[in-house]
Amino acid sequence: MAELAAQGKVPDVVFWVGCAGSFDDRAKRVTKEIARILQHVQLNFAILGEEESCTGDPAKRAGNEFLFQMMAFQNIQILNGYGVKKLVTGCPHCFNTLKNEYPDLGGHFEVMHHSTLIQELINEGKLRFEGGAFKGKKITFHDSCYLGRANGIYEAPRAALLALDADLAEMKKSKTHGLCCGAGGAQMFKEAEKGQGEVNHLRAVQALETGAEIIAVACPFCHTMMSDGVKHHNRESEIRVLDVAEIIGHGLQ
Repeated sequence: MAELAAQGKVPDVVFWVGCAGSFDDRAKRVTKEIARILQHVQLNFAILGEEESCTGDPAKRAGNEFLFQMMAFQNIQILNGYGVKKLVTGCPHCFNTLKNEYPDLGGHFEVMHHSTLIQELINEGKLRFEGGAFKGKKITFHDSCYLGRANGIYEAPRAALLALDADLAEMKKSKTHGLCCGAGGAQMFKEAEKGQGEVNHLRAVQALETGAEIIAVACPFCHTMMSDGVKHHNRESEIRVLDVAEIIGHGLQ
């Protein structure tokens, strides 16, 4: 973004990569696929690079409002300084915070989740692909809490998967009744409390019960938790956990 600004250029959209997409080795692959999709449709985009910091979501969910506001104000100052109007992100936690909580602090942006952008690009005929290895495959989609129940986005990721001619199988708890992967509310960063079992292990069972070969997700936290759940049940050699962007990116023409 700094390089573009120095040239007096303004991108159509800023790709908010997020902490997981920047530092987690598995999530980096999803980041690259999102960028590849944006490049494929020749969308003029930029990233903040080292100027991007955490949105403050984990701090806020853990109860540290002061730290959240410090981080948020820093990000808002940078985005407003560049005159950014539109953001796209692959993380529902970033999406929810940027879209719903930054406006109260002076950050007014149009924010999209990558699954919604992919659906729009498909509907506009800008994104064409073949099902390829995923055509006819049984896929189940896990709804991220901050994408689904918090923001009502259920159909965009499913529409993208159906465009591959995949066999979409719903879990017994899906959409408005979907079950959390267990990572939300900053739980990703702490040890589990005593209980009858791990949430991600239970959610993995619900996914496995569909008979799906692929568990599709649209959140880096969900990806980690569902992958660990599948491994817990010793099914990692049979079941793949993939982000929607990875599945779509595989079939790009």
